[in-house]
Amino acid sequence: MSSSSPLPAPPGIVGLVLAGGLGRRMQGAGPKPLAMLDGRPLIAHVIARLGPQVDHLLISANGPPGPYAGFGLPVLADTLPDHPGPLAGILAALDHLADTRPGALLISAPADTPFLPHDLAARLLARHNLIGGVVCAASAGRLHPVIALWPAGARGPLRAALEGGERRVTRLVQQLDAASENWNPAGPPPHADPFFNVNTPEDLDQLRKSLNARE
Repeated sequence: MSSSSPLPAPPGIVGLVLAGGLGRRMQGAGPKPLAMLDGRPLIAHVIARLGPQVDHLLISANGPPGPYAGFGLPVLADTLPDHPGPLAGILAALDHLADTRPGALLISAPADTPFLPHDLAARLLARHNLIGGVVCAASAGRLHPVIALWPAGARGPLRAALEGGERRVTRLVQQLDAASENWNPAGPPPHADPFFNVNTPEDLDQLRKSLNARE
């Protein structure tokens, strides 16, 4: 069962909010992480959920800090060209940690998942301590490979995969023999699933209506 309030941040864990997606399915509504939900941008919800669970928080973007500079967090640009996807953001963060916090663990989550569980870091870390490798979140039998804990040792294989043309996160975590930690959805839809992500304007409208109905 997911805790209802953030658990204390385990030592040596850095969080990464992935905000570098192109958001093509948002139909020109601007950067998806800045879409408003309940009076705050989506990314602000993710920061509020993940921030208390980690020692330090980073934002991954495709280029200059731009619209994310106002959140007061370091913004990392992709180090690879042509928008190769979230794996590039995760690699940039692991490269950054190798220089600034050697040995730290990284937990990544996309900027469009506003209901991340408060025990995400604690449970991913506990699983990692058992198996020693990458651990991905899962819910209702579905893997969420970009919501994951990445040890420093994943940096080399990740770079090799990207340089070899691999862009699919699911394929990479399979290659790394990643473990999974499952959360059971609870509560009313659409955000019964703690890893519900906003992909389209319709998803966002659905969430807004659901939140309004609760008031």
